Amino acid sequence: MYPIVRLIKDTVLASRMERLPITGMHVSSHICWPWDLDMWMELNNGRTMTLYDLGRTMLAQRVGLIRCLRERRWGLTVAGSSVRYRRRIRGFEKFEMRSRTAGWDDKFIYVEQSMWKKNGDCASHVMLRTAVTDKSGIVPPQKVLEALGQHAEASPELPGWIRDWCAADAGRPWPPMQDRLA
Repeated sequence: MYPIVRLIKDTVLASRMERLPITGMHVSSHICWPWDLDMWMELNNGRTMTLYDLGRTMLAQRVGLIRCLRERRWGLTVAGSSVRYRRRIRGFEKFEMRSRTAGWDDKFIYVEQSMWKKNGDCASHVMLRTAVTDKSGIVPPQKVLEALGQHAEASPELPGWIRDWCAADAGRPWPPMQDRLA
């Protein structure tokens, strides 16, 4: 089940925090509750992605994007992701989530997020290709930046690993798995 109570709590908290620029970092604290656990008593990988979703929502709130989405009747979607898991987060363990916009191109906004254990170890990291949408499809990031009042902002250069991921993903067949149907 989607953590609606967490979403409401986190959105209210984020709305009371200082506004961030589009490339600012939102940092939030969390606890791994029993309903977040898998059968091995650690944070479930699906719940990890849901918690990252909450972190992006808080980031969007702080940069002013939620207001723009509502005013313009825009939507927000994930068009791709790559995640790495490196350390377990166990029940009742506290951890920190960091969320930031890494940059954008003519179509997508790239967001990276990470979860950090109290001992300083990075537990997981995700890079997401996101898009703002309207009834016609994808809204160009420059138009989104204009709506945020940051139209003069140029994208930071995307790190090589993000550019490499984009290039690799562009070569991925779509629709997938068609070679087995013949």
